[in-house]
Amino acid sequence: MAAQLILGLSILVTLHELGHFLAARAFGIKVEKFYLFFDAWGVKLFSFKKGETEYGIGWLPLGGYVKIAGMIDESLDTDQMASEAQPWEFRAKPAWQRLIVMIAGVTMNVILGIAIFSFNLLQFKGEYLPNDQVNQGQGIYSYKLGQEIGLQNGDKIIAINGEKVERFDDLLSSRVLFGATLSVERNNSTLEVEVPDNFYRKVGTAGRWSFIGYGPLHYEVGTVSPGDPADKAGIKTGDKITAINGEGITNNDDLVSKVSALKNKTVTLSILRGQTMLQVTSAVSAKGTIGISYDVAPAKNPAYTLQPYTLANALSFGTGDAVEALVSNAKGLGKIFTGEEKASDSVQGPIGIATIYGGVWDWARFWAITGLLSMVLAFMNMLPIPALDGGHVIFLLIESVFRVKLSDKVMERAQVVGMVILMALLIFALGNDVWKHILN
Repeated sequence: MAAQLILGLSILVTLHELGHFLAARAFGIKVEKFYLFFDAWGVKLFSFKKGETEYGIGWLPLGGYVKIAGMIDESLDTDQMASEAQPWEFRAKPAWQRLIVMIAGVTMNVILGIAIFSFNLLQFKGEYLPNDQVNQGQGIYSYKLGQEIGLQNGDKIIAINGEKVERFDDLLSSRVLFGATLSVERNNSTLEVEVPDNFYRKVGTAGRWSFIGYGPLHYEVGTVSPGDPADKAGIKTGDKITAINGEGITNNDDLVSKVSALKNKTVTLSILRGQTMLQVTSAVSAKGTIGISYDVAPAKNPAYTLQPYTLANALSFGTGDAVEALVSNAKGLGKIFTGEEKASDSVQGPIGIATIYGGVWDWARFWAITGLLSMVLAFMNMLPIPALDGGHVIFLLIESVFRVKLSDKVMERAQVVGMVILMALLIFALGNDVWKHILN
C-alpha cells in the first residue's frame, strides 16, 4: 500500500509542479526550487543544482512545490519582495502570463488524468459492450435496485439526460448514479425513468450488480473451504450459481441473505458447470454459511460481440470518463456542503488513499486509481482557497478585471489564512483515517 501511494503521489505531484515550472520558464521567470515532497526546516533527502534551479526530494511526503522568484507562496519568503521587482520575477510579468503559470499545474493534471484513463481502456480493458447491442437484443436485466426505481427486464435504455448511450458500462457510471433521467423504450413506447440523486449510496452499499446488467446474474465460485458444506456437496471452483432454491439472483447479496436464513438446514443451488446444468443440495452450517467465496457478474451472452478499444475511441471515452470523474467530485463536495453527506464519510487522507490502492500490486487498478486522483488533485487545486492554485487565480482575475493589484501584505496574509485552512483539512483527514482504522 505504501509503495503504491508514494509512487502514485510522486507521479501526480511531479507532473503538477512540472506544469508550473515549464510555464514559468516559458515566460522567462526564474524558478529557484523544484521539489518533490517538502524539505520542511531545510531537511532534504536529495538535491542538486542545475542552472539557476535547485532540484530535490524532501522528507515530508505531503506534496511538492516549485519556488518561483517574486511570488508569495507557501514558503512565505517575503525578503525578496522588499526589493525592486526584477524582469525575471513572477510579480514583474503581466497578469495574463501569471494566470497561465498558475493554471498550468492543474492543466497538467487534467492532461495526465485523460491520458491515464485512455491508456487504461486501451491496455487493460481492451474492449467494451456497445449499448446498441443490448438494445437490439433482449434489453437490460433489471436487478433489485433497478426494479425499485421502475426499470424492468427487457427495457432498452437509449439515453442519459437526453444524450445517447454508447457503452453499456456508462449506465453504471456516476453520470447515472448521482441522479439522471433515463430514456427507456418499453413495449414500443418511450418513457422516462428518474434516478434519484442519492442513488449512488444504495449502489455503493449493495454493489454494482444490484442495479442493472446485460444478463441474468450468477455467482462464480472462487475458493471452496475444505471440509465445509459446499465441499462435501461437491461444489467446485469455477462453478456458476444461477439460482438459489429455484429463485434467480437479483443482487450481490442474495446468496448471503438467503443462506444465512437457513442455518442448520439445506439449500439447493442451480449450478452451471461447463455446459451442464446441475442441481446441488448443500447443508448450511450453524453460522449460516456453506464455505465458499465468489464473484458476482451477469452471464455472458454469446449473441453480444464486444468491440475493441482503438486509440481514437479510447481517447474519446477516456476524456469523457476523466471529465465525469471531475464532475462527480464537484457534486460530492457540494453534497458535503449541503449536509447530504458527512465529511467524515467522504474525505480520505493518506492512509485512506493507501487503503484504496490495496495491498496487492495490480497495475490496472494502480493506474485507474492514479488517474482518478489526478482529476481529484486538479479539482482540489482549483478551489478558491488562498495557498492553492485556485486562490491565486481568483486574485489574478480580480487584478485583471478591476485593474487593481493586491498589495504584498494582503497576499501574504491571505497565504497564511489559506495555509491554516489546508493544515486544518490535513489534520482532519489524517485523524479521520486513524479513527476509521481503529473502528475497523
